[in-house]
Amino acid sequence: MRYVVADSSALSGAARSHLWDLWQAAFDGRRGFSRDDEEHAYGGIHVLGLDEGTVIAHAAVVPRELWVGERPLRTGYVEGVAVRPDRQGHGLGRPLMTLLEVELTARYELGALSTGRARGFYERLGWEGWRGPSYVLGETGRVRTPDDDDSLMVLRFGPSASVDLGESITCRDRTGDPW
Repeated sequence: MRYVVADSSALSGAARSHLWDLWQAAFDGRRGFSRDDEEHAYGGIHVLGLDEGTVIAHAAVVPRELWVGERPLRTGYVEGVAVRPDRQGHGLGRPLMTLLEVELTARYELGALSTGRARGFYERLGWEGWRGPSYVLGETGRVRTPDDDDSLMVLRFGPSASVDLGESITCRDRTGDPW
């Protein structure tokens, strides 16, 4: 098993196809990972877990601007975290996220992600659940997104170390799931 860090622009068409297959397997088909989700995972840095040249694990961090209260923060948003189902639970996620965190803390002011079922995994890596209300900034202004409140997590460091987890948090709207 080896891990490779690569920019989105360096990923070949074949690599992107392998990632799509990984996401479909890890997220139980199209219901769990859409083409919008795929698009969200590109435009940043990827960590690929390779076993004999086959991608079996992946995580990406992409640039987003989030507002905590009224404070804009250059945020590394984690997307497309997946491990092939037959390799889940074998310790591949921790090194994947550790390498991603190096990239995240070198380039951004805050780390953020949205998760449903893997909250405990991220908590063990130092991520914290957001406690304040979430919003999306769209064409008509800020809109409350209460269904996303419990899934948002952040990694505070450096400039964001003192961020209040009870403040409001806002992202810009995008196609598919805004968070």
